Amino acid sequence: MATRPVIGVTSYVEPVSRGDWAGQHSTVLPHAYVEHLERAGAIAVVLPPRFDADDALVAGLLARLDGVVIAGGADVEPIRYAAVPDSRVQSPRPDRDAFELAVARVTARTRQPLLGICRGMQVMAVAAGGELEQHVPDRVGHEAHSPTPGVYASHHVTPVEGTRLASILGTEVLDVPTYHHQAVRTHPGYAASAWHEDGTLEAMEDTAYPFRVAVQWHPEAGTDTRLFDALVQACSANQQRG
Repeated sequence: MATRPVIGVTSYVEPVSRGDWAGQHSTVLPHAYVEHLERAGAIAVVLPPRFDADDALVAGLLARLDGVVIAGGADVEPIRYAAVPDSRVQSPRPDRDAFELAVARVTARTRQPLLGICRGMQVMAVAAGGELEQHVPDRVGHEAHSPTPGVYASHHVTPVEGTRLASILGTEVLDVPTYHHQAVRTHPGYAASAWHEDGTLEAMEDTAYPFRVAVQWHPEAGTDTRLFDALVQACSANQQRG
């Protein structure tokens, strides 16, 4: 492509040990996100979170980008959707919450292509006024969505016919990489676009936008590149529109 779209990917700030350095404060993102975006023809830019993020700061940042991926990660703090924390909710990450919620809000105004992955889908729902299910096994009675700590599992999801997601991935049952114990319960403004057989929402989208799609699974951990391809294509089309 003549001008490669520049796509930002949200990340953590974490202590990292490597070589002689122990616990060095570092910006961290699984490189698989970058690999998928680069293979699809984009330039990937890692976006560190900020405690002081607000819509104005994020709008200035996004003006320099063609699209965004809100990456997977820890649970959104329940106070963000006016809920009392379950005992199994992970420790809050207020820097990521502040930054990524602003990304979701601002892209709703700028109409820039946005892909939410796992936590990213939950952030998008919360930014729209939705609520999260804090521990999915309590409802479904099994651990299939995240059976082993630190290991991606796989399970089936079924795209909803007629959705943008189905136009990208088809309507056949898919086997996808998964690692989550929470899910989206309500999602104002978004249409459901894929389900697990146990009734867990696995994808949502807003078709009023050129590309505003979220999945609960982890496509960056698999070999199916179509979601990243579609995001990059949408960013390229957005460039051409000017």
